[in-house]
Amino acid sequence: MKLLILFIALITSLAAAINLNTATKEELISVSGIGEKKAQAILEYRKEHGPFKSVDELVSIKGFGEKSVAKLKSELSTK
Repeated sequence: MKLLILFIALITSLAAAINLNTATKEELISVSGIGEKKAQAILEYRKEHGPFKSVDELVSIKGFGEKSVAKLKSELSTK
């Protein structure tokens, strides 16, 4: 079942950007450059601070620098 969810998330990520405000941990992990720890950090940040206003807000999370966020911009969205 977990493999199926990851496969669906991968296919979805190829077609459209992953929404930081609604994505599950599995969907976030499907994005190249986001592993399990970073995905969990995103979910925790979202829980504490509310919805992301922009992808650039990721720099507020430990492990995300300006360069890594720039690389992720095409694969992530906030809408």
